[in-house]
Amino acid sequence: MMKRFSLTDDGVIVVIGSGAGGGVLSNELAQRGIDVVCLEAGRRLSPDDIVNNEAEMFGKLTWLDPRMGSGQANPHFPVWTCKTVGGTTMHWTASCPRLQAHEFEARSTYGEIADTTLVDWPLSLKELSPYYDIAEERLGVCGTHGIPRLPGNNNYKVLEAGARKLGYREIDTNNVAINSLPRDGRPACLQIGFCTSGCVIQAKWSSLYTEIPKAEQTGHFELRPESMVVAIKHDKQGRVDEVHYLDPNLKRFVQKVRAVCVAGNAIETTRLLLNSKSARYPQGLANSSDQLGRNYMRHFIAAVVGEMPGAVNLHRGAHQAGIVKDESRHDPSRGFAGGILMLTAPFTPEVFAKFLQPGAWGRDLSATLENYDHLASMLLHGEDLPQATNRVSLHPERKDAYGLPIPTVHYSEHPNTDRMKTYALKMGGNVYRALKAKKIHSMVDVFPATHNMGTARMGHDSRSSVCNAWGQTHDIPNLFVSDGSLFPTVGCENPTLTIVALVLRQADYLEGLLKKGKI
Repeated sequence: MMKRFSLTDDGVIVVIGSGAGGGVLSNELAQRGIDVVCLEAGRRLSPDDIVNNEAEMFGKLTWLDPRMGSGQANPHFPVWTCKTVGGTTMHWTASCPRLQAHEFEARSTYGEIADTTLVDWPLSLKELSPYYDIAEERLGVCGTHGIPRLPGNNNYKVLEAGARKLGYREIDTNNVAINSLPRDGRPACLQIGFCTSGCVIQAKWSSLYTEIPKAEQTGHFELRPESMVVAIKHDKQGRVDEVHYLDPNLKRFVQKVRAVCVAGNAIETTRLLLNSKSARYPQGLANSSDQLGRNYMRHFIAAVVGEMPGAVNLHRGAHQAGIVKDESRHDPSRGFAGGILMLTAPFTPEVFAKFLQPGAWGRDLSATLENYDHLASMLLHGEDLPQATNRVSLHPERKDAYGLPIPTVHYSEHPNTDRMKTYALKMGGNVYRALKAKKIHSMVDVFPATHNMGTARMGHDSRSSVCNAWGQTHDIPNLFVSDGSLFPTVGCENPTLTIVALVLRQADYLEGLLKKGKI
């Protein structure tokens, strides 16, 4: 029988969100004997709910409540996040590169760049490395700790061959959290090719498959799915003491707390804290600096597709089991600051039809689509620089079905990103040109942002950041942020492994505060 905690139990830690941050943190605390209630807005899918069908799983996984975008963000669907137990670890490609040392020191490395809020992280790669080690072991990341890498599919073999012709050397099948051998009670990858549909065989790591069940076995954890948190309240001393949430029938519940850790992805974390304003905190919880919601960052995402002289069948195999890291360095001679990754990525014929040749029609387009088995493709993403004007805020009028102001995501590319993207598309195309591709296509704005970071940045100075180096908010000692909102800068690497490392470090810190009676 699963553990149930009373709504009046003020000794529990409430974790909001069950994805990479919330799921891992919940399990880590529960394994240490700390009582945790995890509130998740989405429903818990059963194994039978997971199918190899991207369109069907989009509806089951995706956060479809209304959001608004402005600037260069999609006006109706500005970000792509998930609303389900496991969060975006159900949709992710499981790519797990570490941030590089210089990316923790972006301000010192890149210097002053106009119209940015560049800073250094309040911790170094050396400080986070032990937690990276634990995270890689926990997730079963291929290519680390003696875990074999996945084999390369044809799309990878094309990427590797072209990249080596250009002189690139840092090429492999990537550090992915997908089992290359049976592990943790889950099978090895069968190269089915539906990674972003949830992984029907559970070879891909997700907190739904791993962290949540393990936490439930401890007797110190309760998951409450379909529980939409609408506000966090505080006592007369300004410390958080209640979490208010709604069930699917919009019935309101109030859970007493000892501390709260918010891990709702950058958009929902920001919205919740802004919406929890009070007379004591008129700009929202933890927002005396006016930095909450600002410095929103998302990696630029673009793709290059080559029509190759032979069959590739890019749809077979793990999505991002292929990476070129040579361009991830900082090299200002290229005309921009920061680095770029090239990663294998398959796309469906529907995506190609929409983005491959925008505005195309007739035989030219149909001939390309008929040649689908000859297409090779890569995803390119690179470092986005923080800007105070890129932000998440609350819409002044529109509300959703929960009665909450909908979040508005404003994003405009910095000129550095534009130069980086131009360079990346050129070099990505050269990879396929080196193999005598018949035609090269570039695709931009393929889908909305999936790497959302920076809205509650860490820092030593409470006047210019929201949280300290452990994710504890400067303003409220028993309120924490436990997701990618913490990132002061983003590097060019996929963020999930770093999120997991940060919350493992946060768990140590939180346990220490609990033992000392400081929260």
